[in-house]
Amino acid sequence: MNNSEPEKLVVAISSRALFNLDESHQVYETQGLDAYSQYQIEHEEDVLEPGEAFPMVQKLLAINELLDGPERVEIILLSRNSADTGLRIFNSINHYKLNITRAAFTGGESPYRYIAPFNGHLFLSTDVSDVRRALKNGVAAATLLPSRKEAENNTQLRFAFDGDAVIFSDEAEKIFKKAGLKAFTESEKASSQKPLMGGPFKNFLATLQRIQREFDRDSCPIRTALVTARSAPAHKRVILTLRAWGIRIDESLFLGGMEKAAFLKAYGADVFFDDQKSHCDLAKDHVATGHVPHGIANN
Repeated sequence: MNNSEPEKLVVAISSRALFNLDESHQVYETQGLDAYSQYQIEHEEDVLEPGEAFPMVQKLLAINELLDGPERVEIILLSRNSADTGLRIFNSINHYKLNITRAAFTGGESPYRYIAPFNGHLFLSTDVSDVRRALKNGVAAATLLPSRKEAENNTQLRFAFDGDAVIFSDEAEKIFKKAGLKAFTESEKASSQKPLMGGPFKNFLATLQRIQREFDRDSCPIRTALVTARSAPAHKRVILTLRAWGIRIDESLFLGGMEKAAFLKAYGADVFFDDQKSHCDLAKDHVATGHVPHGIANN
């Protein structure tokens, strides 16, 4: 890459996150691989319906149309299909005019090992085992959950993130889980001037921030929000950590243990990332939700 070019945001996505492959996956589950392969070949001219990540992918790719020069965003397809059965997926990509040109079809094996060579910042999949492998290899990754939320027509892409074990490490959450709220609060007060260590989504958030800086705030196509169960006085360490990292969050919601779903709906989130499955299950009816199986809550 030319050193003068801005860093590109690379999002790797599985075929089942991009498109609704429930019908063909049911064939695989009930009849086996050979029947699945034959089904996909017989239906390769049938356009697939959008999946959970489809609206986000559309909005991400649209950012390239707003800036001059080299592309700032690239979507990589990572699929357990073979190239033969994956032809239907590329036919659907072409139908929807998605600018996705790079892909890895792994013929049944986990595709996580190709995220790093593609310089991926984020991996989205419906396969939790692939997501866990990606996280263990230092890549921001989430398992997309089925959602009943309808896609919004607005063009701005709104990300929402939980804090501990997602943007930040789970160092503080470990204290809360092991010793309770009082010990957590006292520890955070004592460590308020000490930045938290980064979590799996720190680098992804930093890359989003670099794209945001290329726009005026009023016209930026990306908006970010921190939606955390923390409250005062534990908010201070979070604010000072982000300041130390040089990362700006557009909105910060310190909910003090209140349920997040209504706030995510009010914010208008396109996608929400959280490490706790219970929070994700409550949020998914209001927003496309990615469970981040990382940290003490998932041990």
